[in-house]
Amino acid sequence: MRSNQPEGAISRGIGAAASVPYASSWGSGRGEKLRGMRRPLLALVLLLALPASATAAQAPPRSAIFFYPWYSNARHDGQYVHWPQGGHAPPFDIGSAFFPMRGTYSSADPRVLGAQMRDIAAAGVDEVVSSWWGRGSAEDTRLLAVMRVAKRSGLRVAVQLEPYAGRSVDSVGDDLVYLRALGLRDVYIYNSKDFAAEEWRRVTLQPMGMRLFAQTNHVGFAARAGFAGFYTYDILLYDAAKFDRFCTQAHALGILCAPSVGPGYDASEATGDPRVKPRLDGATYDSMWGAAVRAGADLVTITSYNEWSEGTQIEPAGHGGRYDSYDGTYGLHGRAAQRAYINRTAYWTSRF
Repeated sequence: MRSNQPEGAISRGIGAAASVPYASSWGSGRGEKLRGMRRPLLALVLLLALPASATAAQAPPRSAIFFYPWYSNARHDGQYVHWPQGGHAPPFDIGSAFFPMRGTYSSADPRVLGAQMRDIAAAGVDEVVSSWWGRGSAEDTRLLAVMRVAKRSGLRVAVQLEPYAGRSVDSVGDDLVYLRALGLRDVYIYNSKDFAAEEWRRVTLQPMGMRLFAQTNHVGFAARAGFAGFYTYDILLYDAAKFDRFCTQAHALGILCAPSVGPGYDASEATGDPRVKPRLDGATYDSMWGAAVRAGADLVTITSYNEWSEGTQIEPAGHGGRYDSYDGTYGLHGRAAQRAYINRTAYWTSRF
């Protein structure tokens, strides 16, 4: 789960290695400093040698949604991953206040992945931002499948580069070379304030043909660090009332404003967090979307498609039993309510 502190936003330790303190990527000795300087330069050379992405000529996305390819189940993968968050015992007892319409699925199931990408396309969203915990992680292993299936639905793919163990500015530089080679153009960097603005500039100012977004509420920091834009992700701390100020600051500093909207927040089943942002039958989602549009956002980011443990998902949910449901959302009930947020997202994307 994501931390609930400002800048830490909603923490996420589910299935990922625990965070560790990050040392400066410059090191302490003269030799280390020289190596630290050479690595970004090598990244620059490699990036410039890559062919331009086919998506570069497309209009930039106007909407993007955070997507989590980290779910596993016993039938498909031999074990449950992420569903047991908070000491729960799937398949029918999961770490979420809601229960997925598709059950405790595996993100590696091509049928599930195809249906999810069709949902996102039907919602009118332009870009899928897949959570990515570094090379060799489960999320990395599944990235190519996400890209392949998303392409069939006419969707672009980006990644949210998470704070994996040992992440440094130099390792991020190497990650960008890797991700650029896959054809990705947008990268959203979570917990961007793990490092100073001056350190980030060694990576962000390279002409790599990518757009880097900083997750932060400090717009000035994102600009000083050389990011193309910023996003907030955390819909609990950074609410609709702040969007106008954020976008005004961003545009004055010449960077993109990509505030994050979402339907609500409830992580009580996964982490015991007592704080809840109620959905109010869809009014919370509408309020955040409306504020982002009025603020003149360049890009609206959506938290989230399927972060079930934090209760921010818009993926279709089931109904009945002890779990919450979307019943009553926008006046819909029963099966009609299961896709309430997918349909409402289509309403907003068509007007943005």
